[in-house]
Amino acid sequence: MSRSALVGNVTAMLEDAGFVVSDRCAIRPKSFDIAARRGEDLLLVKILGNIDAFNEATGHEMRRLGTYLQATPVVIGLRSRDEDLKPDVVYFRHGVPVFSPDTAYNLFIEGVPPLIYAAPGGLYVNIDGDLLADEREDRDWSLGQLASELGVSRRTVSKYEDGMNASVEVAMALEDLFEAPLTSPVDVLDGTDDVHETESTPDDPEADPGDEQVVAVLTRAGYSVHPTIRSPFKAVSKDEDDSEVVLTGHSEFTKAAEKRARIMSSIGRVTRTRSVYVVDRAKRDAVDGTALVERDELADLHDTDELRDVIRERAEHEEAA
Repeated sequence: MSRSALVGNVTAMLEDAGFVVSDRCAIRPKSFDIAARRGEDLLLVKILGNIDAFNEATGHEMRRLGTYLQATPVVIGLRSRDEDLKPDVVYFRHGVPVFSPDTAYNLFIEGVPPLIYAAPGGLYVNIDGDLLADEREDRDWSLGQLASELGVSRRTVSKYEDGMNASVEVAMALEDLFEAPLTSPVDVLDGTDDVHETESTPDDPEADPGDEQVVAVLTRAGYSVHPTIRSPFKAVSKDEDDSEVVLTGHSEFTKAAEKRARIMSSIGRVTRTRSVYVVDRAKRDAVDGTALVERDELADLHDTDELRDVIRERAEHEEAA
C-alpha cells in the first residue's frame, strides 16, 4: 500500500470515528501528517508504512507540539523492519505511542483500547495492583504462596501489587489463577507516561537566525514563542495567560507560502488556535483564516491585545467575505 493510500485510509477511519480531521500537511518539513479532534481529544498523527523512518528529531518535535497544543502525538504505522506491528499492542518510539491501523480501528471505532504494550524485553500489560491484592487476600494466600504459584519471587509479587507491570505470560497466569480480569488497558490518549520510561519534554530548538526579528516582536508584544523545526508553521506562540495560542509563520508571500498558510488554517480549525503569517508585502488580509500581517506593520504592534485584534479582525473579515 502506498503511503498516500495509507494516509487516506487512516483519515477516513478517524472521520468515521467522529473526528474532525485537518487537511494533510502536504509540505515539508513536517513532523505530523494530520491533526484530528473528537470532543476534547486532540491528536497529532504521523502515518508511516515503516515506523523505522520515525526518527528522534521528529519524535521530539511531536512531543513539544503536544505540550504546546494540549494534544496527544501518535504514530500509526504498518510494520517495523519486515515485521507487521501486532494488533492491539502499543509500541513506543522516542516517547511517542505507535500502533497499527487495526489497533487504531479497535480503539477509535470499537471503543476497545489495547491491553498490551511493547518495551525492552518483550510485551507487557498493566496489572491492577489493588485488585490483585484483594483477590489474593480473599483467598487467604500469602505473598509467598502466590509467588510459588507464579514461579517468581515474593518481592516481585509485592511489586505487582504496588503497581509494577507484568509480562503477558504472568498476567495470563494471574487471571487463570483467580479466574478474574486483573489487567487495565493502555490509555493512549492520557497517561501513556505511566507505562514507559521517558524523558521530560525536549527543550525548544533555537530560533533560526532569519526568524529572530519576528520572534523578538512577538515576545515584546507579550507572547511566549516556541520555535519549531519540522512543522508547517515556524512557531507556536501563546499569550501571557495561555488563553490564546497562535500558529505563526513568515516568509515572502509566494505560492509555497500561500499553501503553507492554508495548511495552518486547516490545522488551526482542528486545534482551536488562530494563525498568522508575516510577509514583506500583502495584497489581501488573510488566506483561508490565516491572517496576513506585513513585517513593518508587525513591528508597530506593541502589545498582545493589539496583535490579537489584528489577527482576529482579518481572519473574521475574510470568513465573512
